[in-house]
Amino acid sequence: MMGGPRVVSSPGGGMMNGLGSAMPGYHYSTSTCTAPSLTATTVVRVVLADMGVRTMMGGTAPMGVHMMLRSMPSSIARGKITFLALNRGWRTHELVILPLASGAVAGQRVPGTDGKVTETGSLGEASTPCGAGPGSGIPAGSAAWVTVTLPAGHYELVCNLPNHYADGMHQELDVA
Repeated sequence: MMGGPRVVSSPGGGMMNGLGSAMPGYHYSTSTCTAPSLTATTVVRVVLADMGVRTMMGGTAPMGVHMMLRSMPSSIARGKITFLALNRGWRTHELVILPLASGAVAGQRVPGTDGKVTETGSLGEASTPCGAGPGSGIPAGSAAWVTVTLPAGHYELVCNLPNHYADGMHQELDVA
């Protein structure tokens, strides 16, 4: 594991809404790994969580479960960007970076029968537990990261595990 700050979202382990207060209804897992030093690039922190769960869960998430994916910040300058995905939830999650077509907005993709959206044109994925790049998924309390170079445009950050997108795990990222 590379050296660097311990991955925590707030004092006491609770996920913050970006401005200092905990998100109501969510119960957060404790961080279990250390992120690398991420000082060479712009860093976008992405918090992944699920509502109403207090223990690790496997299997396919049912439709209608409240989940969230929130990036901080949600607007950045173009260039080399590291996405640090922090799984504060209890289900396994992932982070996939997808381009948005002109005029499209986050949340409009239609999942297939497998509960996933197409990843055509994916620009990167963070799903290696306590590591970089694609892998088997980010377990509760773990972190993953990926570094990509993004031109100006609009992107959608998603968790593309079965039903997670439909359950709310998507957010637009604007790159100027």
